[in-house]
Formats: sequence, C-alpha cells, structure tokens
Amino acid sequence: MKSVVITGASTGIGRACALRMERAGWRVFAGVRKGADGASLRAEASERLTPVFVDVTDATSIAAMAAEVRAALGDGGLHGLVNNAGMATGGVLEFVDLNELRRVLEVNVTGQLAVTQPLIPLLRRGKGRIVMMSSIAGRSSTPLLGLYAASKHALEALTDALRLELHPWGIHVSSIQPGTIATPIWGKALDFAKDVLPTYPPKALELYGPLVEAMFKSLGKTKGIPAEAVAEAVFHALTAATPKTRYVVGQDAKVRMWIERLPDRWRDRVMLGQMPKYGG
Repeated sequence: MKSVVITGASTGIGRACALRMERAGWRVFAGVRKGADGASLRAEASERLTPVFVDVTDATSIAAMAAEVRAALGDGGLHGLVNNAGMATGGVLEFVDLNELRRVLEVNVTGQLAVTQPLIPLLRRGKGRIVMMSSIAGRSSTPLLGLYAASKHALEALTDALRLELHPWGIHVSSIQPGTIATPIWGKALDFAKDVLPTYPPKALELYGPLVEAMFKSLGKTKGIPAEAVAEAVFHALTAATPKTRYVVGQDAKVRMWIERLPDRWRDRVMLGQMPKYGG
C-alpha cells in the first residue's frame, strides 16, 4: 500500500487531498493541529487514514511527526508528501508590520522545508514524490497581497531547487498553483484584515482607503471553485507516469497566468484597470 503525508489536512484543500488519497487506497498520514479535526477526518475515512499532530512552525512537533511516520512504515518507504499547510495574509506595504512578513514566511516557506527535510530519507527509500501547495500568487503579485505572494514566490524557488537536487533518486517535485478556491482560508484572511486595519495610522486610510475598501468587498464575496478540484491535481501529481512540474488550477488562475506573460507595463495597465482610483 502506498503512503503519503499531507500537512494542513484539517480543512479545505488539505482535507480534500487527504480524503481523495484515502479513497484511492493510499495510507494517509493527515497532519492536523487539533484532536477534533483528526476525529472529524477519521469519521469520513477508513483505517487507512491516520491523523498525525504537526505544527509546521515547531521543530519538536515536526520531529515527533516524522518519528511517528517512520515507526508506522517500518522498512517501507514513503511515496508522497503534500506540503499543504499555509496561511493567507496581506496589507499595505508602506504600513505593514514587518513581523507579519516574518510570520507568513515562517509558515509558508520555512515550515514547508522543515517538514520536508526529515522525510526525504523515507521518500528516497520509497522513490516518492513531493507536492508543494503554492498559488497563482507564486507567479503574480497584486496590491495588498504582497506578503502572501512573496511567500509563494519563495516556495516556487524551493520547489525548483528541490526538483533538481532530488532528481538522481527519482523524487519528482511538483507545484500546485490554484486560483481562488472555496476554503476557510479567505474567511480567515478577512478576519485578519478586520483586526489589523484599526492598527494602521489614519494616514494609511487617507492614502489607500479606496483600495482597502475594494479588498474588503472582494474578500467578502470570494467563492472560488471546490477544493476537490485541487485534490484532483494533487492526485495526478502523485500518481501520473509523467507528473507536471506545475499545475495551474482554476479559470481565474489561468487568466492571471496569461496576464503575467504580458510585458510588465502592459501587465500593470491591465491590473491598474481593475483597481479603484486612490492617492494622487
């Protein structure tokens, strides 16, 4: 039986991936941070799914998870790792708290490599694959989402380097680049924005008010495609004879990818045309 570790499996994309791989007959180690989330997953799956507790920002937690997986697999190797845990954040770069940048990089970049490192020996033994849950923001940065996009651009760099470094052992590394997906991450981002906005100086809203207001409206209306669409891309990356290096998921992501192919000034003009007038 093939096995896979999936982080951030409590909700959204990670949960959809865990259930998809379990239904495909894989042994799934589903990373969660709360006992209730693990119990909820187990209620929807067979005994092939095992919740494992892991916080990608905590070295002790990661070491314990890796030890648990090693003990469970014995002499067997690991066939897949899906680095899905992550967070969305943003802000006006002129006024953003730099600690927020450090936080998103710790979760979305450092945490991914921290989980990957102790599992590489198991993946080497199983000739497994690694899937990095990136975003179309890994190709395209937009106003107020610069922090999030910076983390995903960095994750793309790690993905490319890992794919080349691990090639001699047949460990393929893919990046999944979804657009807007219907998951709780956007509600969390909206709550975060509501909490952070009052900490900005009055000057911030004086300068960027229409842009910030447009962001609130956009987050409030965010729907997106089902997380299961991303899970299908992950399934292909883990099982296809020739997996893709990058999977762009969602029509909005494909449109963004087309826009990014334009010369920079044209690209900026398209982006600015979708934004409210502010400043000046």
